[in-house]
Amino acid sequence: MKLWIGLILIISGVLSLVAEAYDIKLPTISWGFNLAHSIKDLYIPLDWIKWLLVRTGEITAAVVMVTGVLLVSSSLRSGPPNPVTVRKIQRFKAIKRGYYSFLFLLFLGGLAALDQVLVGKEALAVKYEDSWSFPAFSRDLEKNKDFGETSESIAELEPDYRKLQKTLKENGKGSVILPLWPYAPTGDTIDALAKKIDPAEENYNGLATRLRDLSQPAKPHLRYKYRKGLRQGEAQGWDAENNRVYKARYLDGKLVEGSEDFTGEGSLAEFLGQSEEQEYDVSYPPSEPNLSNLLGTTSQGSDVIAYLFGGLQVNFQAALIFIPVVYFIGVTVGLLMGFFGGWFDLTVQRIIEILSNIPFLFLVIIITMSVPPQYKDKLGFYFILAILAAFGWMGMTYLMRTSALKEKARDYVAASRVIGASTPRILFRHLLPNSVAILVTLIPFSISGVVLSLTALDYLGLGLPGQYATWGKLLKDGLDSLNSPWLVSSAFFCLVLMLVLVTFVGEAIREAFDPKKYTFYR
Repeated sequence: MKLWIGLILIISGVLSLVAEAYDIKLPTISWGFNLAHSIKDLYIPLDWIKWLLVRTGEITAAVVMVTGVLLVSSSLRSGPPNPVTVRKIQRFKAIKRGYYSFLFLLFLGGLAALDQVLVGKEALAVKYEDSWSFPAFSRDLEKNKDFGETSESIAELEPDYRKLQKTLKENGKGSVILPLWPYAPTGDTIDALAKKIDPAEENYNGLATRLRDLSQPAKPHLRYKYRKGLRQGEAQGWDAENNRVYKARYLDGKLVEGSEDFTGEGSLAEFLGQSEEQEYDVSYPPSEPNLSNLLGTTSQGSDVIAYLFGGLQVNFQAALIFIPVVYFIGVTVGLLMGFFGGWFDLTVQRIIEILSNIPFLFLVIIITMSVPPQYKDKLGFYFILAILAAFGWMGMTYLMRTSALKEKARDYVAASRVIGASTPRILFRHLLPNSVAILVTLIPFSISGVVLSLTALDYLGLGLPGQYATWGKLLKDGLDSLNSPWLVSSAFFCLVLMLVLVTFVGEAIREAFDPKKYTFYR
């Protein structure tokens, strides 16, 4: 297993460097370079911090490849697997609830890693006449003029690839390959959705709209009011430039004589004939679920499925950054506290007590309000993770301290000292491996903690900036729009599912790695 994971990491690091050299944007693999490109125009007063941030891609690729090399080297040098470890893994697999939850989490992680290949508004490939382009994988921004658009008002804008797909198919000049779900988590506003209706058969009450173009439901042609399937009250009409040019009145389904008023160009008959005699129920954000948007849209017009996918990505990214940082700090400090004891142990304990008494929420509010908007937009995700990491490492230090105090009194530590082993070797080659059961059992619950923390902060409006899709914001959106129950229910279901899966995995690991199952007292 270590060998395969190491090889995957090495290949991923190499691919990210090669892709950057050719200005290719790969899903997940190019994540470090995406950050570097987004912040290169920010003003950062300290040159060394600026240099580190701009080199985020190279640093990430180097760390990934070094980790892969270490795993491959460890796999090749290691002998037969430890029988106790094998029994623990078998015990974990025997706990079906936790094992299947772990497999499902791996599946969700694989989906999240596909990124723009699975969910996104940019086309995977566009064939226009005899040329091919790959917008989802290119760092260059394609424009409407690249695909034959001549109108000066939109020629320089980014294409709407869903609309471009229909246009190229109709005129026969090319084709567009879209992601499996062709909506972006954020920055992809769906102005309105149209559902075909038959007011007479449905005994319809409400507004019914006729459209010139079904792909643009936000631009109505005619709109009627219906009561019990009959037109009732005022009707309105708009021209192609969205100017209101027509109005009339209906009473019990019949046009009131002399109530029509038309101020547009051409004749009234020509105007009324600009759309088919088919009426639609047009809904504006938040729109209810329909065939094109299975879970509807948010109040900002984002597709809910795409938004949930974006929230899933944010949670996995946060866990991949938060867990290594927090465990590196917490494990190192805890081992040093337990191993050295004395004044070092007392000093660090007092520091932890001071930090643990700082009001976390107030600190988040202060930082959120004091960070300039341009830095919050680009680095807000990392500011929040830095705050969570600053408070998240303290809990495990006492567990590692207790483990180190117990283990350092054993004979193998004394033997290591006698043969001249250095302090780092004793700490990380002897004490740490014997405390690994504590770390393994804590990781799932730490992931639950960071997911809940991000959700709570986003719900309170103190979390990530607007370009990130998060489940906390969707919960807040749903509770603010209780007449749109699909918002809060979808966010609640995904959050509970994620936490239940992680909890099942944590319980299974805790039971499988319980030392009492492999210890005999005489």
